[in-house]
Amino acid sequence: MKERESERVNKKGNNYALISLFRSFTLSLFFISIATAQPRATGIGPEGRYYLIHNFRDDFQVYDEGAKAYIPYIIEQHADQTALSAYIDLESNRHYNLLISTRRDGYLFINAALKRKLRADRWEVLSIDSLFRVYRQPEIFLTIYGAPGLDDKRLYIGYPKSATQKQVVLGDDNLSVRPRPQTIYDNFLSLGLLFLLATHAFLFAIYHRAFLRFYSFRDLVSLRAQEESFLINRPLSSTNLLFTLNVSFVIAYLIVFVQSRNLDVFASRTLLLGEQHFGWLIGEFLLLSGAAFLSLVGKYVLLEVMGGLYKLQDIIHVHYFKILQSSLLFFTALALLLSIITVNAPTLLWVPKMLLLPLIGFYLGRLMLLYLVIRSLEPIKNLYLFSYLCIVELIPLIIGLRFAL
Repeated sequence: MKERESERVNKKGNNYALISLFRSFTLSLFFISIATAQPRATGIGPEGRYYLIHNFRDDFQVYDEGAKAYIPYIIEQHADQTALSAYIDLESNRHYNLLISTRRDGYLFINAALKRKLRADRWEVLSIDSLFRVYRQPEIFLTIYGAPGLDDKRLYIGYPKSATQKQVVLGDDNLSVRPRPQTIYDNFLSLGLLFLLATHAFLFAIYHRAFLRFYSFRDLVSLRAQEESFLINRPLSSTNLLFTLNVSFVIAYLIVFVQSRNLDVFASRTLLLGEQHFGWLIGEFLLLSGAAFLSLVGKYVLLEVMGGLYKLQDIIHVHYFKILQSSLLFFTALALLLSIITVNAPTLLWVPKMLLLPLIGFYLGRLMLLYLVIRSLEPIKNLYLFSYLCIVELIPLIIGLRFAL
């Protein structure tokens, strides 16, 4: 009896040992799974009220003096950098918000222009739709300047949570799938250069003599104009109108080019504002070309009216020819120069003075040239000549600068 009872006690003890071992193993697996599980967040931004769309922590860049370009941020090499930059794709993130925060006070730059001061531990929420309407380009270059290090700066793209929607737990292992950004402006500007090359080649082949005359700098600065020339005596001939249309194409291309570099061509931002796609850019280019063409033809009508008032009909044709000739030379050279600069220095800081000062210098230089040319043709009193030139040259320039650039 005693042997059976002891055997029963031993079996029961073994069962309790197995159960305890199984419980210990199960609890160990549970705690290991908790310890190794990825941390989860309930949201980002102010009070966690935004869903995470994209984290720019791995997208930051810094400027390298040796390479003269922006390179990816590497913690081991750039831990002391105070300015971190990133490209923000506006077109692919419409209806989202840009969330910016720094642990210490800093500054926010957009396209190398200072926008606002960043207060420590305070979130700045920027609507990407508003940025897209203001800058009118598919991508902006954002820089955060503050304390050194990557941990000081937080830059996200987020989407606000709905107040009536249940809280959704976000995992850090989410994948952000976004379409490849399309360089709409770059494609249009490249095709625009090919179009201008084709129009110039056509004029050079069909109207060779006129082309050489219009694009002659020596003939431009000459004070003795050949009044019997067919180009001067017939301002509204088919040849002159084709060259007028060509310079209108060049002016329209320059306006689109400047707009693509985030410079407001017109003071009113409601002008030239539409959806950023290729067809819209072509329509804008044709609209600007038509406006420039009508302005040049209207300039000739204004010259005829003012010439009749001041009894200067003999010099009107020479005056208009010099205007057309100088515009062809200046704006064509400017388009080529800006294209070369953009290709070789894509990170160049575009400022309004880079274009405004040469433009004003061109018009003032042309005004002086016209004065000398007209004085050499006819003996006119300086008072009449200055009044005439102010009305037909300076006043339109002042009005144009009031609404443009």
